[in-house]
Amino acid sequence: MSYNNLITEQKGLTLLITINRPSQLNALNSETIAELSAALKAGDADPNTAAMILTGSGEKAFVAGADIKEFASFSVEEGNKLSAVGHDTLFNMIEKLRTPVIAAINGFALGGGLELAMSSHIRIASDNAKMGLPEVSLGVIPGYGGTQRLAQLVGRGKAMEMVCTAGMISAEEAKAWGLVNHVVSPEELLPLAEKIASKIGKNSPNAIGAAIQAINANYEDGVNGYQVEIDEFGKCFGTPEFIEGTNAFLERRKAEFRK
Repeated sequence: MSYNNLITEQKGLTLLITINRPSQLNALNSETIAELSAALKAGDADPNTAAMILTGSGEKAFVAGADIKEFASFSVEEGNKLSAVGHDTLFNMIEKLRTPVIAAINGFALGGGLELAMSSHIRIASDNAKMGLPEVSLGVIPGYGGTQRLAQLVGRGKAMEMVCTAGMISAEEAKAWGLVNHVVSPEELLPLAEKIASKIGKNSPNAIGAAIQAINANYEDGVNGYQVEIDEFGKCFGTPEFIEGTNAFLERRKAEFRK
């Protein structure tokens, strides 16, 4: 499938998705959100894709935010719909995928860009990255899950500070706060993302998907995460991957989960 705003490349078991709007610092407009949704769903459905990497084209930005000119004249009802559609179409969808998504943050990840990274399962950053949620400086708040996921990742107090000051933090600060897992040079960013994806690819796709569902359940209101874990654990016993994994262990060989 061809896209206007994305470049996709299959590298072994890894799908690399590059947001390609460098003249707009890869800002998210409605078309880009729709294309990201389609590309990620396609990757998740592909049995030959073990992990997906999201990054931005150029050296300046992962995603510098939402495309403000698209919604500058919106009404209350239109603003509500913009947020709701974004949640359903992309941000919540990414979080619930059974194929891990790695955000490789190169440069600015602001507003919707940071929200995109936070909805991903794993985040790594180049040492020139800057992250923030500056929406209050525009008279609005983060609308794609930022107020919720940031607090989950860095804690309520730090989230309050970041959102209310509209300030940016460095990659090293983001690592110290638990917002990203690793910080490397720009040259090392994609190789590290691919190395992590390669490690993921050696394991059971079904078990990874089950683990994602169980971990996410801890953050869902009214959901007993322990019960989800019990249920997902039990389901694994009925899969060919469980048979292969346990037999491989007993036979002292490496499991082959993808034939």
